[in-house]
Order: sequence, then structure tokens, then C-alpha cells
Amino acid sequence: MLQLNYWPLIGIPVVVLGFALRFNPLLVVTVAGLITGWAVNMDMFALLETFGDKFLSSRQLASFLLILPVIALLERHGLKEHAQNWIATVKGVTTRGILSLYFVVREVSAALGLLSLGGHAQTVRPLLSPMAEAAATNQYGPLPKPVRDNIAAHAAACDNVALFFGEDIFIAFGAVLLMDAFLKENGIAGIEPLHIGLWAIPTALAALVIHLFRLSRLEARIRRDIARHQQANQHPNQQEVPSSGQVADTPASSQTAGSDL
Repeated sequence: MLQLNYWPLIGIPVVVLGFALRFNPLLVVTVAGLITGWAVNMDMFALLETFGDKFLSSRQLASFLLILPVIALLERHGLKEHAQNWIATVKGVTTRGILSLYFVVREVSAALGLLSLGGHAQTVRPLLSPMAEAAATNQYGPLPKPVRDNIAAHAAACDNVALFFGEDIFIAFGAVLLMDAFLKENGIAGIEPLHIGLWAIPTALAALVIHLFRLSRLEARIRRDIARHQQANQHPNQQEVPSSGQVADTPASSQTAGSDL
């Protein structure tokens, strides 16, 4: 009978336990890798060599981490304000137009393999969201906080949806290659990464149409929320101002009181 060795799987409960206890993810993964290597009697030098190879092959992650301080410095020196001021000088621009344009560019660039062209840290937070908010401010004036939060949420959704459905078209994307390898390992032949990428095009087009429709509804919702907010601010003032009948009755009542005296 075939004896299975379950010791190589010991890293899985280590990862689950570490994440459940909210330890540092990098530390959890490193410890899980070390324990797995020791469990399979891997030599220490071979284990360190494996860690080094994986680090060198993933240096794109390190370059991404180096970008974050640069973005933070740009934001500190007014990147968001400059983006808002530039949009304020453009006439006729709308929130829907900015987000729709970004969605199309993001999905097309992801389909071409340019996955790092956009992103939340380097594009959405410092540029896209302030520009969309500035476009709405040009149209409707100062925006209440719920409207600003709604615009920021739709800006983030544009990046997520466009990247998710666009990257599957790129035949060298990791998920596409993983699906191709899985199909071949299970005896399903005749399917190449090109076929997977081509079949992802209808899904990406459907996501484009649906999300553009959602953005058209966003513009109407912004107008509705701002009108409701303005009406709510005017309503207490109308209650505090006395009616004309009450103002006219006040002198008459005072005169009556004086005559009675």
C-alpha cells in the first residue's frame, strides 16, 4: 500500500494559524517555508538557496514597494490638489466621463499585459479619485461627504473590475498559464493559452458595457443625492423663519394688549 507523507503539508496550518492570529504576513510565510523545508529534511543551504531564488524571481514586488514612498512624497507635495486644479480648468468634463475613460484604458492595457500601468496606490488614490471628485465639484459645487465617498468607491471599482476582466485576455498572464497547465494535466488537450485569451474577450466586453451603464447611473445618483442634501439643509431654515401672518399679527396683538391696559 502506498504510504503518503503528509509532513510537507505542515506549512498550511502554520499559515492559517499565523493569519488567524494576525501576525505579519511576510513573517508567517517565511516561517511556514522554513518549517516545511525542515519537515522534508531539506538541507539548510538548499533551503536558503531556494528562498534566494524565489526572492530574485519576485523582485517586481520589491520594485512595487519602492514606488509607495514616491507616491507618498508626491501626495505630500500636492499631487491630489494639482490634479483637482487641472480638472477645474477643463469645461464640460464629468465624473462619468473620467471614470469611463479610465476603465477603458485600464482594461485595454491589462489585456496587453501592462498590469502595473494603473493601481490603487499609484493611480486611483492620488489621481483618479481627486479628478472625479473635482469634476463633480465643478458641476454641483461643494460635495457632501457621502457623495465624495461614493465617487471614491466607484473609482476603486473601476480599477478592480477593469483589471480583473482585462488581464485574462493576456495569454502570458499567470492565471491563464495555470488554467492551461491544469487542463493538460487532466488529459484535456487541444486548448492553448491563445484560446483561453480569446474566450475571455466576450466576458471583458460584457464587463465594459455593464460598468459603463453603472457609471451612467452614478451621475444621476450624484445629482439626486446633492439635491436631497440641499433640501435637507434648507428645511430647518424654513421652520425657523415665521410666516407672514405671524409677523403681521404680532404688532396687532401688542396694540390690543396696550389698549387693554
